[in-house]
Amino acid sequence: MSVAVVTGSNKGIGLAIVRALCKQFEGDVYLTARDLGRGEEAVKILTSEGLKPKFQQLDITDVSSITSAAAFFRETYGGVDILVNNAGIAFKPATPFSIQAEVTLKTNFFATRDVLTHFMPLIKSGGRVVNVSSFMGSLALNLCSEEFQQRFRSEDITEDELVGLMERFVEKTKTGEHKKDGWPELVYGVSKTGLTTLSMILARRLSKERPHDNVANAPFAPLGAGPGWVRTDMAGDKAPKSPDEGAVIPVYLALLPPGATEPHGCFVTEKGDSAVVKSFTLKLGLRELS
Repeated sequence: MSVAVVTGSNKGIGLAIVRALCKQFEGDVYLTARDLGRGEEAVKILTSEGLKPKFQQLDITDVSSITSAAAFFRETYGGVDILVNNAGIAFKPATPFSIQAEVTLKTNFFATRDVLTHFMPLIKSGGRVVNVSSFMGSLALNLCSEEFQQRFRSEDITEDELVGLMERFVEKTKTGEHKKDGWPELVYGVSKTGLTTLSMILARRLSKERPHDNVANAPFAPLGAGPGWVRTDMAGDKAPKSPDEGAVIPVYLALLPPGATEPHGCFVTEKGDSAVVKSFTLKLGLRELS
């Protein structure tokens, strides 16, 4: 039996992704949430629409919760066919900047990395991994120092180096030295710069470690999905897109047909079949498929 897993999916874009996958994916679709009650309530909403999602409790900020969920999917399904890393947070401006930085990066970057660490070995041949990133990551990158921009865009940046950069940003915010050090005043954006860069690092690694997956069944490696500005609790009610519209790109990437070779290890904002658009930021890897 095939299975799809969506993190942070009891509301907003995540819930919309589960809704779409329930309609389009031939397999079990798991809605996950850290709060049992909210997760079960979300399942009831989709069930009332005639859909059949399943539920698994998963708090991505708790490694024991991640390992328990990973064990469940390994034992029940022999692995995972589709993983959509949607869980994430953003603060309102009133929160002290250093607290925003520590908590936001803990969830959006470090916790998502923990999920990838434990779930990537479970992804079946021809599977799909989609990390929901943001155009704010590109904005933050363009506001970084030239030194940081060069490292984030480089093809030889390692996961350890990236982790060190994310930790450096958090530490510099605690002393108020982040701007002097070359960082922008965009906590959420920096967290998504890190996530998009991590997707590319893992893609390059997997191209070497599992080349047959990437040739015959690509894209196996993580893709960054940019859903755009969507009406959610996080983004506010003035955004132009509905959650269902915001789910289009992540779902498109999750359901790419067998044998597809592109897109692979890049950031995607539109679906379609056109050429690479490099105006984003040189080699950071945005592919705008229009």
